[in-house]
Amino acid sequence: MARRTFAIVGATAVIVVLALAAFVVSKKDALRVATNSVSRSLCTATFVSNVDPDKMFQEEQLPNMRSIAWAIHYHVDRDARQVRTHILGGFGARAIFRPGLGCLLVHGKHDVPDLAGFVDTSTIEHSFADTSVVEPTDPAIRTALDHAFAEPDPQHLRQTKALVVLHDGKLIAERYAPGYGPDTPIWGHSLSKSLTSALIGILVRQGKLKLDQPAPIAAWASPDNPHHAITIEQLLRMDSGLGFDETNGPESPTTRMWFLERDMTAFAAKLPMEHPPGTVWGYSNASYVLLSRIAVDAAGGGGAVNAERLFRRELFAPLGMSTAVIETDIRGTPIGSSHVYASARDFARFGQLYLDDGMLGEQRILPEGWVSFSRSQTLKTGYGAGFWTNLVNEGTVPVWDAPWGMPKLPKDMFYARGAFGQYVVIVPSEHLVVARLGISVEGGTGIGDVIAEIIAALHKTSG
Repeated sequence: MARRTFAIVGATAVIVVLALAAFVVSKKDALRVATNSVSRSLCTATFVSNVDPDKMFQEEQLPNMRSIAWAIHYHVDRDARQVRTHILGGFGARAIFRPGLGCLLVHGKHDVPDLAGFVDTSTIEHSFADTSVVEPTDPAIRTALDHAFAEPDPQHLRQTKALVVLHDGKLIAERYAPGYGPDTPIWGHSLSKSLTSALIGILVRQGKLKLDQPAPIAAWASPDNPHHAITIEQLLRMDSGLGFDETNGPESPTTRMWFLERDMTAFAAKLPMEHPPGTVWGYSNASYVLLSRIAVDAAGGGGAVNAERLFRRELFAPLGMSTAVIETDIRGTPIGSSHVYASARDFARFGQLYLDDGMLGEQRILPEGWVSFSRSQTLKTGYGAGFWTNLVNEGTVPVWDAPWGMPKLPKDMFYARGAFGQYVVIVPSEHLVVARLGISVEGGTGIGDVIAEIIAALHKTSG
């Protein structure tokens, strides 16, 4: 009897081991995505945002990894300024911090590119920033901020981290979660696309790029390549014919590009076309990685150092975005689809540029007409060219089943939007910019209601 019991236990153990092995093999890419995501997230939390990495793991990573969280182990090495992550000793991932350039995923045993004497000028600018919080004087606006930071549903936390309100170009209200402040760089996710679109606009103004030119991607150079017909404008508008590349699951072309590929441009350029250019809209992170490479090449080429200098010289420094950082892949291509970090104040400064029609005082930053172009409708969608619009309030975004706009706000509103509740909302008719950042992984943000409250308060005050 004992021998039979032992045999059954042994057989069961073998079955469990084989099943586990089969699961690991079938999910190896998803597990690599998980460890790389954790390493990068906690690296930037620790060394860019200067917030608690353990809390960041709980708020940002854990909700999407509950089934494997027990097996994830990460180590934050503050001396080496890096984060290593593994799952049961395998699928190792490493992210290293480089001042001024954020965190870099280092795949395998590849050497980290030499920065050739790069100096992080952002920290020099940032040392003079005024970090005193501006409290709203209007009780109604204070109440709106209360609502922005409230947690009405304990099962679906909003986790708002920062809210900044500009009216008539002036900072009239702001609030921050504990551990965050006016100088805390926060992951903007796809707010990054709007900044990349602005950089393309600057290069158009300088005559280095044209919207109707074929996208200058080396892999698409041959007229026989179907991608050759894709224009820069179509990449900006996401109607290039490239497929919808971001889903809610752990495995998608987007997650592979961000977390598994050393050369994101090469990967993006190989993605198949699913439709003729200009005929179908599909959300495309690949398009904005390609646009990032196009921008750097148009400005003279180079790796991470030249990429950072380009963004800082043409966009961050003129606007006073001293906390802003854009990360790159190991080749040095900016991850302009998703990896800009900046304070809520700095994101609001960027929104103000668009409220002011691309002007900074008397200086034109964006080409004349660029803001109108950015907010003009693409096909029959609620998307423009690097920005979302409020022109469509029926139907939902394909795949995501999310609303296109915010029906409670004026029709002229347009906005930058990023995953987990990142918003820069621009309302020209109200002379208003609101930047909201947070980690809303499992719930909505209520941002439309909050901005409607702010507008109502402003009307009451002016009346």
